[in-house]
Amino acid sequence: MFGFFQNKPLLDEESIQWMFDCFAWALRNFDAKVFFTETTLVTPTNDCFPGEEDSELVKANLILQQVKRHAGMANWPVYLAGQQDYETAIPRLSFAEAARGQHALAPVAKESNVSLPVTYQPELLPNPQALIANYAQLLAHYLGGSARELPPGGAENWPHLTELLGVYLGFGLMFANTAYHVRVSSCGSCQGPAAERENYLSQFDITYALALFSVLKQIPNHEVLKYLKKTLRPFYKKAVKDVSGHKAELARLKEFQS
Repeated sequence: MFGFFQNKPLLDEESIQWMFDCFAWALRNFDAKVFFTETTLVTPTNDCFPGEEDSELVKANLILQQVKRHAGMANWPVYLAGQQDYETAIPRLSFAEAARGQHALAPVAKESNVSLPVTYQPELLPNPQALIANYAQLLAHYLGGSARELPPGGAENWPHLTELLGVYLGFGLMFANTAYHVRVSSCGSCQGPAAERENYLSQFDITYALALFSVLKQIPNHEVLKYLKKTLRPFYKKAVKDVSGHKAELARLKEFQS
């Protein structure tokens, strides 16, 4: 009876541990120093995404270049494409030093010319945050494929991982603000609304991951809440407290700072 009045966990502990494990995996594989010293919380503002363009294609490419820069992947050889396909083989990329960050060089591969397609979906242009999240997830797809080890949960959770990796890259606000409550399936003629982004993690999973990012980066709540959609703000504040209570897991991640 008395257990009825106890606070319920925000998420199941298995999902929370998976997020901590994925952040540890990302820190091991993609230069933890870049995360702690260069990665920023990307906001849906003109400060992060300046400029106006009349042409849809030029506007889409401008946003892509800005997303690449914020992700620390400005030198990655990507191009706009019309179809999203996670089954596309990823070139075996290697890096002279860091894979991302201001000192990173362009990746190289066994092939003489490396070209990485990034989806351009015209229907997302009226919803810039959805377009930004879409770009960030595709960049995370290529970055994740360059890791030296398989991610926690294995390849079967790859779409979920790429969303989480997008949060790790700094785009958690855009992912949270454009996520459905549950994953919406699509099958050609039964797709969801044209101007929305299909997601694999729920909006609460994404918001918890955003809280984990913010705690690691020591970002005050108000810097996040003013850009986060209102319906997720109460959950975010609880998530920050919950993340902070996972002291052993946080200590494990903070060890990568040294």
